[in-house]
Amino acid sequence: MKEESPKAIFYALGANLGIAIFKFAAAAYSGSGAMFAEAIHSTADCGNQLLLLFGLRQARKPVSPLHPMGTGRAINYYSLLVALLLFFVGGAFSVYEGVHRLFHREPLSNAYVALGVLGVSVVLETLSLMGAVREIRKTHADHTMWRWFRETRESDLLVVAGEDIAALAGLAMAFVAVLATMLTGNPVYDALGSIGVGVLLMVIATLVAREVKSMIVGESASPEVRRGIEAHLRARPEIRSIMNMITLQWGKEVVVAVQAEMIDYPSGRAMVDAINIIEADLQETFPQVRWVFFEPDVPRASGD
Repeated sequence: MKEESPKAIFYALGANLGIAIFKFAAAAYSGSGAMFAEAIHSTADCGNQLLLLFGLRQARKPVSPLHPMGTGRAINYYSLLVALLLFFVGGAFSVYEGVHRLFHREPLSNAYVALGVLGVSVVLETLSLMGAVREIRKTHADHTMWRWFRETRESDLLVVAGEDIAALAGLAMAFVAVLATMLTGNPVYDALGSIGVGVLLMVIATLVAREVKSMIVGESASPEVRRGIEAHLRARPEIRSIMNMITLQWGKEVVVAVQAEMIDYPSGRAMVDAINIIEADLQETFPQVRWVFFEPDVPRASGD
């Protein structure tokens, strides 16, 4: 199976690194709490992308006696860590910073600088999200983003897309907060903006963590892939009926276990040869299927 390039992660890393530098400079220059919260968020995102890249490397380790099916699901573990970091480092810290500034109000200075940096950040973050969307559309062109979010088995891409969406929404909140503070002279809006950004990050992180947790527990292949595999097997002339079929997503690869009634063969060797042909054809048609466990069986009478 061809390994997928983590382009979306590199897009996000490059964008967030540049954004973090601009945001820290603007926060120090303007004294904006919302801007400082956004800077912390972007810094956390850089660490998250590095963690995802490390997770992808771990997931590509070869099979071994300790891990006979490889370590493909390691990326799910690292994706969960990223979701937790997004919740605590990005979200909880932003809420803390906002609450702190509610009780220790400081006026903004040079708010135009903060607004300019937020505008540049929106452009960079949009480019990052477009990169993630391009990767999604390569394999799910006919899916809505919400459907893809619920059905995807690519935890790394799920995390990157979730981060980018949260970042864009957070930037919009921060922009409104800084603008309101500049127009009214009331720093409360800036503090509320920081709290709003934090709450948003925690909501997105919770949704992402819930999806990744399901992958860690063990999910079947996506409904589309599962239906395709089942239809392919039912169309095989060697198979009389499919009695049971289980698929399991293993990182970016799929495990398939099939219990089927075969047509009559003159010998056991002839049946084994037929099963080998079925397995090879299945893996050629669906390159993500790495393991196939095929059990020929016969239907049992009711009560057996």
